[in-house]
Formats: sequence, C-alpha cells, structure tokens
Amino acid sequence: MERIGGETVVLYADLRERLEMFEAMRTIAHIPGEFTTKSVKGRLYHYFQTTLTGGRTQIYIGSDSEEILRLIEERKSGAKGVSADEKMFQRLGSQIIAGGVAAIMPDMARIIKRLADSGVFKLGGVMVGTVAYQILGPHLGVVWDGGSRMTQDIDLAGDTRVAIAVPDLQADVPGIIESMQMGFFPVPRLSHKEPSTSYAIRGKTLRIDLLTPERRGVTAPVFLRRFNASATPLKYLDYLIEEPINAVMISGTPCLVKVPQPARYALHKLIVSQERDAAATDKKRKDLLQAENMLALLRDDRPGDIERAWIAVTKRGASWVKKLESACKEARIDL
Repeated sequence: MERIGGETVVLYADLRERLEMFEAMRTIAHIPGEFTTKSVKGRLYHYFQTTLTGGRTQIYIGSDSEEILRLIEERKSGAKGVSADEKMFQRLGSQIIAGGVAAIMPDMARIIKRLADSGVFKLGGVMVGTVAYQILGPHLGVVWDGGSRMTQDIDLAGDTRVAIAVPDLQADVPGIIESMQMGFFPVPRLSHKEPSTSYAIRGKTLRIDLLTPERRGVTAPVFLRRFNASATPLKYLDYLIEEPINAVMISGTPCLVKVPQPARYALHKLIVSQERDAAATDKKRKDLLQAENMLALLRDDRPGDIERAWIAVTKRGASWVKKLESACKEARIDL
C-alpha cells in the first residue's frame, strides 16, 4: 500500500463532509419540521428537528459554515441546487483521483451511485467485500496494491433488524438494477423454488450479490422488505455490518456509501478465511492479504480500533475467538 499525499487527504475529508451535508438535506427533504442550532464550546452546530413515530428527533446537519447556511436556505425556499452540488462533487473527485487515488471502475461506480441515489444506504444497506475494501483505502489515507483490490463483484448487505431515522421507507433494489438497462438478469439458484439473490450480465463477470446475516442456521434466501429483494444468509456477517461508517466512493461522480468499520472488516476477513475450503484457495489468500494490509495500517494510525473490534469478537463466543486465533496463526499476524 502507498500513503496518499496530505493535500489529497484534505480534499477527501472535505468531499466527505460536503456529501454528508448533502445527504442530510436529501433525508429531510420530505419531512415536516424546522431547523435549530446548538452552541458547543463556542461553535455553532445545525440540526433539523422533527417528530417521528419514536418521538421528537433531531437530525444532525453539520457545523456552521457558508455552505451549510446555503443548503438550509435552499431547503427553506424549496430551491434545487442538486446540479451545482454534483458538479462540485465531480470536481473534488477529479482532484482526488489526480492525487493518486484509484477510482472505482465505471460500470461498478454507476451501479453504486444509483443505489445511493435510491436511498439504499439510508435504509441500512452496507457495501461489503472487496469494493468496500477499495472504498476504505482513501478513507484511511492509502491506496492499496492492485492485487488486493481487484474485483468484479458488488456485495450489498442488509439486515432484517435495521432501525433507521425515517421509518416505513423502501428501495426497490431489483427495480433499481433493471432501470439501469445494463443487461442484468436474476441468477437462478440450485433450487428453483428459491428466489434469486444475485444478478449478472451475460458474457461479463460483473455481478451484484445481496447478502444478509444468518439467523439460527437458516440458509435459504431471506426476504428484505426494505429492499424488496431476497438475500443470501451468511455466517459472521452481523458482526461485519454492525455500526457501519460513512465513506466516499471515488469515481467520476462520487457518492456517500455505508461500509464496515475498518478493524471489523480486517478481523471478519480473518474469521471467514477459516471457512474457505480447498476449492477457494485464491479467495482465502485474498482474505488474508486484505486483513494483513488493513491491520498493518491500523496498528500505526488507529490501534484502539483493533482492540475494540477484538473485544466485539470475544463477546460473540469461544468459536469466533478460536477461528480468529487460527487465522492469525496461519497468517502470522499478531493482534
């Protein structure tokens, strides 16, 4: 891996903050309520106050700035500044790519951007797998080596137990995929009685997989009402997608997505590597390489994150700890 220059790190942080404000405004666009402020240690912070089914709620918008005041005025007047904002995001994304950050491949970026625009990440969707690993690189200030970040799979995880700020909303994931007119079709499962959880394009390796945490040993597809789609249950996924973070997908038109916490991503890769059989040697090697790269970076920059992620594993039980320790021994990783 290679460190990103300081100027590019600052540009990324600026882009993420602007996208978070933009998404907060989109979240409250259709909700009745009013803006309010709080002063903390002499600094002003903006919130949107509304009443949801759970009671009075304040949605954080951001710290006081000319940009956020402009967005608030647009929200109050009903003005549409989306086009101008997207041009600004594109400009910042271009500068970040020029700074050495590898952009997500165009076809994959188009899909992820459409999912983001359709509210999938607001409704509990989390990008996992190698795409999440690539997105986490600039978030952590690095560019990964090419072998550890190459993929043609988009793995989207969701849980049936998601609690969100805005209730009773849905995103039609199959409809979103079809609307892009890229040639995706549902991949049949071995049992024709089971609904598809994957989408592919004939003649291409690009693929979209929907995933969800396994509950009580259930291995059949699980319907996710918020996504109007079925997902494949996977062991250990609940740990990975718990308390995800915001990160920016760097592409021609960047967008904000949800990804796992970096330390949890690394420890999860170690655990699942122990589930790979002899036919999945390449995947296991990639799991261990990504975990090793992520942990090496976190040891230098954020060692406390590793400790918290480890403690979370110990709370899952002895079998989790055993698999993690076995992986560490195999990969010669010292936590």
